[in-house]
Amino acid sequence: MTEQYVLDLQEVDEARVAVVGGKGAHLGGLSRIEGIRVPGGFCVTTDAFRRVMAQAPSIDDLLDQLSRLDPDDGEATRTLSARIRRTIEETAIPGDLATEITHALARLGEQTACAVRSSATAEDLPTASFAGQQDTYLNIVGPTAILQHISRCWASLFTERAVTYRRRNGIDHRTVHMAVVVQQMVFPHASGILFTADPVTGNRKVATVDAGFGLGEALVSGLVNPDVFKVRDGEVVARTIAAKQRAVHALPSGGTQEVAVDSQRQEQPALTDAQAVRLVRLGRRIEAHFGRPQDIEWCLVDDDFRIVQSRPITTLFPIPERGDQENHLYVSVGHQQMMTDPMKPLGFSMWQLTAMAPMHEAGGRLFVDVTRRLASPAGRAALLDLMGKGDPLVRDALETVLDRDDFVPSLPDTGPGRPPVGGAPDPIETDPAIVNELIERSRTSIAALERDIRTKTGPALFDFLLEAFEEHKRVLSDPLSMQAIMAGMEATWWLNDKLQEWLGEKNAADTLTLSAPDNVTSEMGLALLDVADVIRPHAEVVAFLEGVDDEGFLDELAKFAGGTEARDAIEGYLDRYGMRCVGEIDITRPRWRERPTTLVPVILDNVRNFEPGAAQRRFEQGRQKAQQKEQDVLARLRALPEGEGKADEAKRMIDRIRTFIGYREYPKYVIISRYFVYKQALLAEAERLVRAEVLPEQEDAFYLTFQELHDVARSHRVDHRLIQQRKDAFRSYHALTPPRVLTSDGEALTGAYRRDDVPDGALVGLAVSAGTVEGRARVVLDMADADLEAGDILVTSFTDPSWSPLFVGIAGLVTEVGGLMTHGAVIAREYGLPAVVGVERATRLIRDGQRIRVHGTDGYVEILP
Repeated sequence: MTEQYVLDLQEVDEARVAVVGGKGAHLGGLSRIEGIRVPGGFCVTTDAFRRVMAQAPSIDDLLDQLSRLDPDDGEATRTLSARIRRTIEETAIPGDLATEITHALARLGEQTACAVRSSATAEDLPTASFAGQQDTYLNIVGPTAILQHISRCWASLFTERAVTYRRRNGIDHRTVHMAVVVQQMVFPHASGILFTADPVTGNRKVATVDAGFGLGEALVSGLVNPDVFKVRDGEVVARTIAAKQRAVHALPSGGTQEVAVDSQRQEQPALTDAQAVRLVRLGRRIEAHFGRPQDIEWCLVDDDFRIVQSRPITTLFPIPERGDQENHLYVSVGHQQMMTDPMKPLGFSMWQLTAMAPMHEAGGRLFVDVTRRLASPAGRAALLDLMGKGDPLVRDALETVLDRDDFVPSLPDTGPGRPPVGGAPDPIETDPAIVNELIERSRTSIAALERDIRTKTGPALFDFLLEAFEEHKRVLSDPLSMQAIMAGMEATWWLNDKLQEWLGEKNAADTLTLSAPDNVTSEMGLALLDVADVIRPHAEVVAFLEGVDDEGFLDELAKFAGGTEARDAIEGYLDRYGMRCVGEIDITRPRWRERPTTLVPVILDNVRNFEPGAAQRRFEQGRQKAQQKEQDVLARLRALPEGEGKADEAKRMIDRIRTFIGYREYPKYVIISRYFVYKQALLAEAERLVRAEVLPEQEDAFYLTFQELHDVARSHRVDHRLIQQRKDAFRSYHALTPPRVLTSDGEALTGAYRRDDVPDGALVGLAVSAGTVEGRARVVLDMADADLEAGDILVTSFTDPSWSPLFVGIAGLVTEVGGLMTHGAVIAREYGLPAVVGVERATRLIRDGQRIRVHGTDGYVEILP
């Protein structure tokens, strides 16, 4: 194909990103929208950039050096990127290329003032906004200056900031190329930025206009605070007029200058309300063209708007697709399940197929639509009560929306919809045999699944799995199981409420649940202490494990003294718990059985930090503390008026909590056990598809939904572009923070605690496990990176059951996500760890190594000097 060095903006559109870069492609697309005026100009293409790079001396060697640099070595990155920029700027533009550029400039007018703007091929894409990563030069006059600034734009692909950004986002420097847009300069009365969705709340129906006098550089650089207009449904619903003391204007000879704004004009609005509404109308047209909310740079010239840039707003959390115009209110599943990372398509589709309620995907996360449940007074009261007990932030966020009156429709209690959520099932006897029976039922069901799935392959496997999912749901919805779970939770609530009322004691149930029987998750943490006991006496085994980085290490252990016993201990642990992992609700996540090295750092911590027999001692100490607490509480109650009756009631509830609270963790263990059986069968099927040359790699199956993978197994045909799109999307979803509550307008709500009973500067959260502890904060985002010592306080985003082995070695817990009955809270109480959960941005506000004080009874964290 013939190389093209210069293209008019009218000749390009969004399909030409590879030729004219993101900005050029968007500007070309904008120029084709009816009613949108874009300043005229042309693009110097990526072909021109590649030609100049090919001529630049030693550029390949410099790029090789750049790719080998340590990403954290800022000084080396700064020095090398400066050398690359200098090399590009000093490389002469070939004569024929320079001639083609000057001819295009002549069509605009040789001495026409221009904006020379970088346009990289990885810029302004739907999944990554690169705003400000490369350079733009305004009011450049004359061919010589234009050519010089085109070279500078090429070189700006290698600014330190752009290089660092690419490294952090996994973008290869050689895959990004630079085009340059040269546009006729406009000299505006006012300019600014239009967001077609509210960039703070995410609301897609509210547009935000930032406006200032003169060129937009004053706003972009932070020189002035802008006027801000909020526009909804064709009218300005809020405005803030700033004192705009400075502006940037073009100089007649070229370049720009910062100037003072006349004092009488400073507090005049840069736009009228009518102009702001008209601008938003143009923005909606641009948004419709590109198919998603846009961040638009605009200029106002003689009461006429010119659009000089539009790019997607990449920070907005997506909205579940519903195909209707109704209002919907969604609650995050990940916040309830202690896993707010994005899930791959096979993962979220499997959870949807096995869940007890319909779920909707957005941004790789799942949400439940609670609109209908909130529509009737009884349903609303029951759901808010349940949410408030679990996570007050969810309740507050829901109430924020409900307070608006018009978002959620009102239905009478007898109207259609689900029965009230959280209504208590019929009570059951306080009998430990019930828990034993439930556990045995689950084991029988899993054994039958393992037996029956062995012979299934191809489409027959998927048909079998669809039937297995129905059995999965039947096991989860077993009325006796639901009764046992609710019995433990209701006893917890009763004891906390009544003992605070009668004795003035907060969260007394926390101590009463220490070392409760039949808690499979807390047993999992203690069992790894037993594994450490087997390994500790064998120095060669310990030394070998300290250097392990290969998943086949178990086979190597037999070479060492004590290695066979160590291997058997780890294998035994994996037989019981190897189906677990961080983020385990996503079936695509590697399980401990698949990646046993994950457990090695925790085992070694246990070897270092504990004495032999620690598991049994801890469990017994917890049981005795709970027993002492029971005796203390009952004695104090008997001393009260009508004390015998109160003590009898409390004793019944203590027996109930001890009987049933441990079972709260078992259904999740059953789900994950069944998931591992499903996964092994699906991976074997994916491997067959790889051998048949249908899938390039086994893990490509993870980027298809269950239904899509079923179709591939039937047809032996797959859309490889779809898989690549899904991989790109999944990567981008990691940058998004899922909200606890999301509306169909796109508004993301976090909720607030609304408390005034905590010290100034304290981080507020939810008290889930009583006690106060002071210690060193260890901020751990990946369990595999944990390096904990006795007395450390674990600070992390979330803790699902797989984190419980770390709990045996810490003194306290702080998480960003969590509720009173989520797994981390339950296990913290079992182990007697003071814990505060739901602390917004805890992993960013608390630095690793800082000393902190965790107030697990009162629900806040202090950062100590």
